[in-house]
Amino acid sequence: MAENKYILGPEEIEGITSRKALRTHLKSADVNLSKINYVNRYERELELLQIELVKLQHWVHKQKKRVVIIFEGRDAAGKGGTIRRFTEHLNPRSMRVVALAKPSEIERGQWYFMRYIKELPGPGEIVFFDRSWYNRGVVEPVMGFCSQYDYKKFLMQVPEFEHMLYEDGIVVIKFWFSISNKEQLKRFESRKTNPLKQWKLSPVDEKSRSKWDLYTKYIDRMLAKTHTAYCPWNVVNGNNKNAMRLESMRHVLNLFEYPGKSEKDVYLYPDPNVVQRYFRAISK
Repeated sequence: MAENKYILGPEEIEGITSRKALRTHLKSADVNLSKINYVNRYERELELLQIELVKLQHWVHKQKKRVVIIFEGRDAAGKGGTIRRFTEHLNPRSMRVVALAKPSEIERGQWYFMRYIKELPGPGEIVFFDRSWYNRGVVEPVMGFCSQYDYKKFLMQVPEFEHMLYEDGIVVIKFWFSISNKEQLKRFESRKTNPLKQWKLSPVDEKSRSKWDLYTKYIDRMLAKTHTAYCPWNVVNGNNKNAMRLESMRHVLNLFEYPGKSEKDVYLYPDPNVVQRYFRAISK
């Protein structure tokens, strides 16, 4: 068993009076300073972006705007974690996270979009969809949860449905989180061994591993047929979770002009290597 090593004991702390002295001590203890610096930069950037999100929410509430942010992507792409960073410091009175379970018997007999219409934002509200009506665009046809007739009807109706939302003044922001096959496998294995993440695993997740290519086929078709000028898809490289979270926040903040934005202490233009419009992403 490895012997525990004190990096900073009481005597060492007393002797450190500057950042330079702290760096010197950590180097002598063979601590990876680059990793520490990276984490510190990420946490600082995250805090500053969250401050801007609070400003944005206040403006949305005051102006009675209606905002929908859709988080879609492959299983284990980091949608839930990103939503948590978005909403961590927002006022829950004018914000909601929607993560619907499978439809009830009554809902299955209704127009497909009905259950989602009920969850759309009221005046002054931001709604975050952790998966959305796009379940029918990928998961349902791949797993056999809907007929090909219903799937094709969905693809035909989505642009019209979203255009009605656009005409009514609802702002819809759509994210597709993309990860590599290798990264997805790594995250699934992590979920199996981490008791805090095991609840995230489902039979659908297990099956999705063997259907990677079929998922890719349906993802490409869905993005191509539902990417519009009034409601575009933003494809996010999700292999690096920290970058994915920060750049998604930047993208949302960059879309609005809200009071106090000019006084920001953080860069708000998203990295185009992380967040791209759909047609730019496929050109690569």
